[in-house]
Amino acid sequence: MTLLLGDVVPDFQADTTTGPISFHDWIGDDWAFFFSHPADFTPVCTTEMGRTAQLADEFAKRGVKPIGLSTDTVAEHLRWIEDVNDTQHTTLTFPIVADPDLRIAKLYQMIHPAQSETAAVRSVFIIDPDKKLRLTMTYPMSVGRNFEEILRVIDALQTSDAKCVALPADWVPGGEAIIPPSIPNEKPKELFPQGWEEIRPYLRKVKLAG
Repeated sequence: MTLLLGDVVPDFQADTTTGPISFHDWIGDDWAFFFSHPADFTPVCTTEMGRTAQLADEFAKRGVKPIGLSTDTVAEHLRWIEDVNDTQHTTLTFPIVADPDLRIAKLYQMIHPAQSETAAVRSVFIIDPDKKLRLTMTYPMSVGRNFEEILRVIDALQTSDAKCVALPADWVPGGEAIIPPSIPNEKPKELFPQGWEEIRPYLRKVKLAG
């Protein structure tokens, strides 16, 4: 199965560090940041788990639930969380999925054999409340994720949905947006009464109201 943007992501049942979950039920009406790690007690993964915990308030204010996965057991995860909390000076409370049989890692195509037959690469899945895949990124085992970018793309997706806009290269919250070419010239007057700048008929820039 190939996961494509816009697809409803596979549901699964699993044990986690906060108890058993059914993934779709666990997401509920929120967004999800589902991300995988090669293994517990590894250095890059420890920093990433710690950074996710440190950003708990940032995820919460966006209505996003983080959930991790590595191909180890709940017991190993719980021991590892102690190390994460100690070395990264944080308190990790989000669930980490146990996947020692690789069932979920394979379901979500986290196993890349050229990297490892048994450890998941650093996959990122941003999932919306309709359980649809909105963005995916894959990092190699040796490179940690950029969490500023993860928060930025969540902001971009949520802004695009709420304001009916597209976002330009390097967009950050507060920056100008783009009126999609699919919106004819009559419609923007209703959606964007503040007006816009037409650089080309297909490139119309608009400042978003707070």
